[in-house]
Amino acid sequence: MPIFAADLARERPDEIAVRDPDKSLRWADVDDILNRVANNALAADLGPSRRVAVFAENAAETALAHLGCLLGSASTVPVNFHLTAEEAAYILVDSDSRLLFVGPETVDRGVAAARIARAEGATIEVIGWGVTADGVRPWSEWLAAGDGSHPPLDVVPRANLLYTSGTTGRPKGTELPPTMFAGGSTMAEHLEGMKANRFAQFGTHLVVGPMYHTGPLNGMRLLVRGVPMVILAKFDAEKTLQAIHEHRTESSVMVPTHFVRLLALPDEVKKKYDVSSMKLAAHTGASCPVDVKRAMIEWWGPIFIDAYGATEVGTTCQITSPEWLENPGSVGRPVPPFSVLVLDDDGNELPANTEGRLFFRDATGRGVIYPNDPEKTKAANIAPGVFTLGEIGYVNEGGYVFITDRFSDMVVSGGVNIYPAEAEQVLVQHPAILDVACIGVPHPEMGEELKALAILRDPANPPAASDVLAFCRERLSHYKCPRTIEFVDDLGRNTMGKINKRKLRAPYWEKD
Repeated sequence: MPIFAADLARERPDEIAVRDPDKSLRWADVDDILNRVANNALAADLGPSRRVAVFAENAAETALAHLGCLLGSASTVPVNFHLTAEEAAYILVDSDSRLLFVGPETVDRGVAAARIARAEGATIEVIGWGVTADGVRPWSEWLAAGDGSHPPLDVVPRANLLYTSGTTGRPKGTELPPTMFAGGSTMAEHLEGMKANRFAQFGTHLVVGPMYHTGPLNGMRLLVRGVPMVILAKFDAEKTLQAIHEHRTESSVMVPTHFVRLLALPDEVKKKYDVSSMKLAAHTGASCPVDVKRAMIEWWGPIFIDAYGATEVGTTCQITSPEWLENPGSVGRPVPPFSVLVLDDDGNELPANTEGRLFFRDATGRGVIYPNDPEKTKAANIAPGVFTLGEIGYVNEGGYVFITDRFSDMVVSGGVNIYPAEAEQVLVQHPAILDVACIGVPHPEMGEELKALAILRDPANPPAASDVLAFCRERLSHYKCPRTIEFVDDLGRNTMGKINKRKLRAPYWEKD
């Protein structure tokens, strides 16, 4: 039986296992909640895929809903809490989720999403914490109805299903890959496999990023290894330092934007907090600027590991701080089962220090898989197990990978993937817009931000840029919308109607 929390409650009865801004839970509390969530999930009719969705901001309940359902042989679907009801409904239907967990910030959109999903034939129950609303079963009531005994260990562990937007504007679901999910044929094997988690050797883990991303979600899995977690509702630079100082946290997962904002704090603020307890800070989501990474190493010490990869495949490259100091700007060397290929436009392999398109070969042959879309799976792999993350770069003589550009349209802003097609499809519906293209341009904190370049139907009567941007924000999650718009005469479409976005981006990056 998965009695790790009960054992920890006996060994460390006064230790806080999970802490968020509103509550503190000891191991005995965690044991009871996880048992009830797991047994409720096991008893529920979750369909053939046994999926449940978590559409909530960071909180203790968010973590325990994910972990408890995992122990109950369910595949949890983290839903970006910025999504509109319509966007969330698409994920509910596509994933065939039968339970939907919501928090106070998402309850209205969650109820609306469930209503839309039901209209399309879905069967779904909404469970919420911190709220009282029609159509929502209270979390406390749902827990109270559950069995508090330890759930069985002979059930099948099921990987998370995560959604990442596609170039067509429709999100695509991908299961957490074997490189990030311990697997196993039974829960007993899965829990044993979790021992390999590199964060498990350290003390309290700090969660600062949104828990619909794989990195922050790692914190809830660490509970199984007896690692307490401190959850921030949202990232705040000074509150992050305060949490490290007060709770002596030892590990975290961050993105370069977090580093930029931490470094931007006044020196007198930074000096108020002792960060010497930190032993490992993994960063992912985007390539970190050299000056930012160097400044963080000088401040916190050589505790950083850059994990470069994607949700679909996990970490493909990794580099420690000492390695990075010898190869500044690199995202690291490939980690098993991956190896790197640099190809020219004709698919020929290029020698060291020659820029080209970066591809990775998965020795297992898996590559990129989208469970509900075999066509997208086929398109993502140029050969069995050979895929690209859409980057341009080179590999030096030591095997270290350097990213220099991107040939896919994707924009990474603050570690969040944004696909321009979604905003383009909305903006072109504006009555004043004839054609539009969205590109990534430099941003001092976020790395890059989305910018729209639009051709007007009537250039003599231009609309207010703010009105066009508001039009987009009314119809799409705000983080997917461009922050600025520029009206232009031409987008450079070729005879096939295609746009060279690398050429459109170039002037903005040259100015930087």
